[in-house]
Amino acid sequence: MSDRAFIAQLEGYGLTVAEIHYYRPDAPSLLQLFIWQEYDLAPEFPVLFEFLDHWRREIEAALHSVRIAHNHLIQPAEWRAVDGVISIQ
Repeated sequence: MSDRAFIAQLEGYGLTVAEIHYYRPDAPSLLQLFIWQEYDLAPEFPVLFEFLDHWRREIEAALHSVRIAHNHLIQPAEWRAVDGVISIQ
C-alpha cells in the first residue's frame, strides 16, 4: 500500500500552500484568512485553481487576495566536500 502524497511527489507534484484573504458576507468590513495546503503542479496550479473555482461557486465569501508558496519536497541530494578532520574523543 502506497501513500498518495508520496506517489504525487514522485510524479512531480510539490507542496503548495495558499494564503487566502476573503470577506464574509455577514462582516464585510473584516478581512478573514484561510490557509489551504495540498500537493499541486507549479506553475499551472490546477488543484488550487479548481479549489478557488469551487470557492467562487459554493461559498458566499468574496475573495480579496491569494498568496502562493510552493516547494518540491523530493529533489536531488546535495552534498559538498569538506577539507578538515573532526576528532571526537
